[in-house]
Amino acid sequence: MSIATPPFAPPKIQPTPVPEPSWEVAKLFPYQGNWSESEYLSLAMRTNRLVELSNGSIGVIELPTESHQDIMLFLYNALSAFVKRDGLGKVSVAGLPVKLWPKQFREPDVLFMLAEHHERRHEQFWEGADLAMEVVSEDRTHDLETKRSEYAQAAIPEYWIVDPKLQEITVLKQVGAMYEVAAICHRGEQAASVLLPGFGVDVSAVFDAK
Repeated sequence: MSIATPPFAPPKIQPTPVPEPSWEVAKLFPYQGNWSESEYLSLAMRTNRLVELSNGSIGVIELPTESHQDIMLFLYNALSAFVKRDGLGKVSVAGLPVKLWPKQFREPDVLFMLAEHHERRHEQFWEGADLAMEVVSEDRTHDLETKRSEYAQAAIPEYWIVDPKLQEITVLKQVGAMYEVAAICHRGEQAASVLLPGFGVDVSAVFDAK
């Protein structure tokens, strides 16, 4: 008499758990809307991400692409070389928070402060700036509208919008409480500063930077 062999039953495969954020770690930080300036600055100094503070809430900025960084560094090098010749002031790049007003900090791609305003420069942040430059990222509204409005409200005298998609540089100057367009410059043209007479960049060279 033969004994029937039971059919082979494959082992049950346990479903792979879906990864979840570290909620317990998140609880160590303030709730959105409750961040203080000191808490924000402590985070900004300890992370390798670009973070901004708006009305007590933290915003994490997307990391720049290689071409974004190439353009940003070209502008930084050009502006830095110009202002250093005559000691006109200090140039810095993204990663240094700029306080626009209480509990409102942004991190412009390139920023400049006149020498006579040196008391507004601090180790962890600057109080405003005299010129800000932004290379437009995927979130176009942030640079074209939000920051344009906020930089004007913070009385930053000049704002450059450097747009790789349109291949143009818009130079804005403050008139009253708002910005007016001083120039919209395209390839083959020079984009020139209103605040710093004599400073300008070749638009083609900016967008061809590598």
